[in-house]
Amino acid sequence: MRQRTPLSNGRFRNTAYMVNKSRPYFDAAHEAGLMAVQGRSTIGRTFVLGTGPLDGRSELIDFVRCSYLGLDNHPVIVAGAIDAIEAHHSLHWSCARTRLNFDLLAELEATLSEMFCSRVIACSTVMLANLGVMPLLASGLLTGGRKPVVVFDRIAHISLAYHKPVVADETRVETIAHNDIDALERLCREHPVVAYVCDGIYSMGGNSPIKELRHLQERYGLFLYIDDAHGISIFGRQGEGFARSQFPQMLGDRTIIIASLAKGFGASGGMIMLGTADHEALFRRYSIPYAFSVPPNLAAVGAAIGSCKIHRSPELGERQRRLAQRIEVFDRHIATAEQGNSFPIRMIAIGSEAKAIAIARELFAAGFYTSVTFFPTVAQGKAGIRVCITADHEECDIERLSDCILERIPGKAAKPPSAPAPLEFADGDSEEQSDRTAR
Repeated sequence: MRQRTPLSNGRFRNTAYMVNKSRPYFDAAHEAGLMAVQGRSTIGRTFVLGTGPLDGRSELIDFVRCSYLGLDNHPVIVAGAIDAIEAHHSLHWSCARTRLNFDLLAELEATLSEMFCSRVIACSTVMLANLGVMPLLASGLLTGGRKPVVVFDRIAHISLAYHKPVVADETRVETIAHNDIDALERLCREHPVVAYVCDGIYSMGGNSPIKELRHLQERYGLFLYIDDAHGISIFGRQGEGFARSQFPQMLGDRTIIIASLAKGFGASGGMIMLGTADHEALFRRYSIPYAFSVPPNLAAVGAAIGSCKIHRSPELGERQRRLAQRIEVFDRHIATAEQGNSFPIRMIAIGSEAKAIAIARELFAAGFYTSVTFFPTVAQGKAGIRVCITADHEECDIERLSDCILERIPGKAAKPPSAPAPLEFADGDSEEQSDRTAR
């Protein structure tokens, strides 16, 4: 008798509800001109709005892009992309990576592996990196053949949480409150193998408690799966990022870190940092995106190689310090839950979705493009405005944005912040990276 597939119980997906609830907010944001914006980058953090001839097009200052070190239009990175295409007379080979790869891709992975003391596999996106890892993690092949209980942080990025149904088809899935170390430890005591899935720095602000997670790893053998897309490059002597810089020289067999080759890194794509040769071989043979999706194209590879050159130069430290200084400028003016931490994401809580969209539109009209955030990115009734601060922002632009915000939300004026934790930059001394946590 044919076995019938049970209907979904909706534990991990409720797509129709999400779409129906969020559609009015998306409609309003599109009508306000805050989404699907088109433009062309110029210099620094400015861009010209619209399409067609540049003459007469409005210029805005961008606080949306996550290029935290301002590298996404760096001449070395742009030249790297062009040089790679010209050298190979090609952009992309339509072939499974298990068969054939550009030599420059191998060069990039070898360079990243050396820089970050890991076995690095480059991917065309962070989403595909996560898609490739999750089924293998759930299978138990990364944990000695024993399937782990996979525990997700409640606000783990959608590129992680999206894969819960696939993971649940292999093993048990749990979701715990954000940064709930006590709940995670209880699960570690109750089950022989546990894997925890979280962000390093969260896209809406804040961070995971790496020091406490490492303690659970040392005590219980906890497997850590950390997506540090927003932490890469902005910390560490070679830009190894928020998460990687808090682990020993080698990752070992109980940690995987996913990171972006875009955002702070300034190029395009994603990467998987692994700790063992066995894990690397497993991914290169059995990761579905690796075998059946496109690798980074040559422009992305060349751009990333260019970024590696910057990461190995004194310029990295200069940009890291400039970013830290720009964050302090914003914090002197605007009060947020993130005030005083060393991360470049600031969330201005508003509450009402309609009010958040209206304020973001007014900021846009004043020449500042910020990200209005609402359900499903944040909870209903918790809408706000996200500001991404970069090393390329001018102090005067941050101050002018702050003035515009305070004109519309006077209650957001900052009080003097407490002294920030010491930072580790590319060419300076510091205290432990683990001291650098959100207050």
